[in-house]
Amino acid sequence: MAFRLIDFDIRISNVLLWGAVSSGLLSACQSTDSDARPNKSLLEVEALLRERVVRLTSQEMEGRETGTPGEWAAATFIDSSFQALGLLPKGDSLAYQPFSFKPHPPMQVHEPEEGIAQMGMALVQETRGYNLLYATPAVSGKWGVIAAHYDHLGMGGDASLHRGEPAPHPGADDNASGVAVILALAEGLMVEPVGHPLLFAAFSGEEKGLIGSNYFCENPTVRLDSIRYMINLDMVGRMHGDSLAVYGTGTSPRWQALLDSCNTEGLILVPSTDGVGPSDHTSFYLENIPVLHFFTGQHADYHKPTDTEEKLNYAGMMKVHALVDRLVRALEQEKEWPFVATQDTTQKKKSPSFKVTLGVIPDYMYGETGVKIDGVTAGRPAAKAGIQRGDIILKMGDTAIKDLYDYMEILGILEPGMTTEMEIERNGTTMVVKVTWD
Repeated sequence: MAFRLIDFDIRISNVLLWGAVSSGLLSACQSTDSDARPNKSLLEVEALLRERVVRLTSQEMEGRETGTPGEWAAATFIDSSFQALGLLPKGDSLAYQPFSFKPHPPMQVHEPEEGIAQMGMALVQETRGYNLLYATPAVSGKWGVIAAHYDHLGMGGDASLHRGEPAPHPGADDNASGVAVILALAEGLMVEPVGHPLLFAAFSGEEKGLIGSNYFCENPTVRLDSIRYMINLDMVGRMHGDSLAVYGTGTSPRWQALLDSCNTEGLILVPSTDGVGPSDHTSFYLENIPVLHFFTGQHADYHKPTDTEEKLNYAGMMKVHALVDRLVRALEQEKEWPFVATQDTTQKKKSPSFKVTLGVIPDYMYGETGVKIDGVTAGRPAAKAGIQRGDIILKMGDTAIKDLYDYMEILGILEPGMTTEMEIERNGTTMVVKVTWD
């Protein structure tokens, strides 16, 4: 997932309540329940998920950074995996859709002239990446797109949160998990297909700024006006309990009811109406296509070498797989799927600029009063004040903190060097700590 901001304090999650449930959608979704279909056993599917994640996070893949041999190794593995399922290539050159871009160049200090150092931009070479595109054999009806990005950070770089020597970033959750799930979905939807065509897309360049999905939308291999919906799986491997975030629920007036009706696992769905976010669904939303992005939550291993395979919740990935399979089959019974521009993109509160940060990862799945801390960065103000993972921020200075919006508003008015009393709850006990901002 391409959060380009180094400190998580400035991320925000706009969680809204569910709308009413449509009884028509309820019966449609339940009548297509995938659990009763003859297919691989649950254990076999889970084993395949693990096998594919292990391969994508192997040393051979070198962190799958776009434009590197590791990305190419991952692309050829994904290509052969889709081929084995019998899908049809739908790229520009068989299944491949190559794209090129120039990364943002770093600043360089040139040799001083007359004692004055000169700043300039480093020269960079063009980078080449590859999207992988495969389609089901159905030839009539409007398309559904099911996507996941397969690139990651390679040895780290500017987007890494690792503090130390360069090391491979395997990206098990981000986003080998999503690729493994779309491969499993493709297999099931080939065994018992739906009537409308499906495009399975493995995008690259996501971590560089949604470059691969943007390129596809500018150079589509199927007409954009023939795409009815896009479902994006990005970081679906770390489900906590039964919580699953779903972004884009406001991009069609009927998404919420369909999701609720298909949620037969009893997942705790945490919806957000936004069509714009830090992943590939944004590219499609901006083309007026209804989108959904599934996400199992933030964690302390995000964009670090410690995002490894053995930490994934494969049973949780199976639940995501089952829910998306039901959605796709239920959508088969819907003749139209209307698009709505979300108000968030024009009317959402502007995120303030910050001179200070706390050095924490908020728990974006937390839905009660306050801001729950999911991770603390060593050496930053939170750690120095004794704040721990699991603490809930209830008050900063004289201001009660109801949610992330309140928290961010306070951050926007603080200055380095200031000290703030912060009321937190830890294991049911309220305490006060003093934070000195840097």
